[in-house]
Amino acid sequence: MAVNVFFEIGIILVIAALITGLIRILKQPVIIGYIITGLLVSPYFLNVARSTDTIQLFSQIGVALLLFIVGLNLTPKVIKEFGLISLITGVGQVIFTSVIGYIISVALGFSMIESLYIAVALTFSSTIIIMKLLSDKKDLETLYGKISIGFLLVQDFIAIFILIAISTLSNSEGANYLALRLILKGILVFIILTFISKYLLPNLSNFFAKSQEYLFLFSIAWGFGLAMLFQYLGFSIEIGALVAGITLSISIYNQEISSKMKPLRDFFMILFFIFLGSQMAFGSINNLIYPALIFSLFILIGNPLIVIILMGLFGYSKRIGFLVGLTVAQISEFSLILIALGVKVGHLSPEILTLVTIVGLVTIAGSTYLIIYSEKIYPYLSRYLSLFERKSLKKEKKIGKKYDMILFGYNRIGYDFVKTFQRLKKRFLVVDFNPDTISKLINMKVDCKYGDADDSEFLDELNLSSIRMAVSTIPHAETNLLLISKIRKVNKRAIIIVVSHDIDEANILYNKGATYVLMPHFLGGRYISTIIDKHGLNLNKFIEEKKKQMRHLKERKDIGHEHPKTDAARY
Repeated sequence: MAVNVFFEIGIILVIAALITGLIRILKQPVIIGYIITGLLVSPYFLNVARSTDTIQLFSQIGVALLLFIVGLNLTPKVIKEFGLISLITGVGQVIFTSVIGYIISVALGFSMIESLYIAVALTFSSTIIIMKLLSDKKDLETLYGKISIGFLLVQDFIAIFILIAISTLSNSEGANYLALRLILKGILVFIILTFISKYLLPNLSNFFAKSQEYLFLFSIAWGFGLAMLFQYLGFSIEIGALVAGITLSISIYNQEISSKMKPLRDFFMILFFIFLGSQMAFGSINNLIYPALIFSLFILIGNPLIVIILMGLFGYSKRIGFLVGLTVAQISEFSLILIALGVKVGHLSPEILTLVTIVGLVTIAGSTYLIIYSEKIYPYLSRYLSLFERKSLKKEKKIGKKYDMILFGYNRIGYDFVKTFQRLKKRFLVVDFNPDTISKLINMKVDCKYGDADDSEFLDELNLSSIRMAVSTIPHAETNLLLISKIRKVNKRAIIIVVSHDIDEANILYNKGATYVLMPHFLGGRYISTIIDKHGLNLNKFIEEKKKQMRHLKERKDIGHEHPKTDAARY
């Protein structure tokens, strides 16, 4: 039996690798390849996936690992960064999409319970897919990227709550008695886990982290252990996995744990999506094509429009609203999990799972191209989107004060520039997209502006014609090229200093008008060689340099700065 299961999974994974390779050539998310693989190995085609119980168990492990990693990323800092716009956009989009989706479902002839499930499933967008696409575009740290991730996490919260409610209330016991009992258990478990998370885990984390293998083992044990405990107490495995992640989110090693768990999650999630594809029912697929097309058009057009309207109401530019809106033009893995759960508890037929999976394939494929080519699409729609932009609010946000220097990006490098600007007693402005950074600068009484240096319209609001120097610590060549272009159009004599980590990129930046390109990797050796030229073999002079650096490092440490440990950390 074990040999047969191994043989089946081996064949399935080989097929998945071939199909997903083709999908990647087409620049589509790999999730589409997994679902298509599920279709191919189902009884309707190759009939390879016969050990459905084993594959279903693996898929459940994948869902638990997914929620565990979601919990790991729900740190207080991330929750704080949601902001008002992320909360309102996330909740507002869920409400409007579910209401309109329900109306469409009823109009198409689906029953009330089917319409409710379909409507809710249409509201959720894929955090995993969007984060991957934004990461590929290097847009995770942009203004629209931050807002998008914020409201997608809000959606995840709502999705998790709904999944928990359905799996819990599907229990045959009386709903009122069960709810009261679960609430009491939940309060007790919450108190215990809060104590453990706040007082015990931080003290033990250093011990766990001394061995990378043991940290990995502990993380798995903690996640599975709480998942089993919550199932024993009457909750679902999913909520146990989520809570396990949240309890570890305040650990300084949460990102390391998350990175170690992702390959394991990816493997089991592959089998989850393959299992979904294999469960699709084709008996009435002809009857599902028309509703699938209607729902897909609603997701690809209606969802972005809802977000654009909400963003406009809060004074964001039409460009930001458009870019954020495109990130909700697909359904998520939570949508498929929700429908699969509805089938499992007997609320839905397999045909509904087929319908929503088709919608998922169409919208994920469509939204991927929309996001990849968003900057090329935007100019064609810009004038029509003006309808949703509150121009009066944008005018109030314009900067009227003139500055000698503008610093784009306050981070480890930007900190030193601010110190230098202050010593020069020049008027300067700091532009950054991190709300926490802006709060710190305000407390330091430093003139600052919250904005995205990738936003051409935002740059137009800055008085670039009067500046004498612009410094960008942003390591993205595309952003720096835009800055150089904007400044050189109105200011030929300004000093423009930018950062690069690539020699070829540095030469391009110079050719486009940069005055100086700072390359941190080469700067250290150049600096220390200058010190040697200056001091020769004078030990006392080097001791003075040592004291200066130690004072500087202490100052950096006191304000929370850490030196990157790898090249990847600079991003």
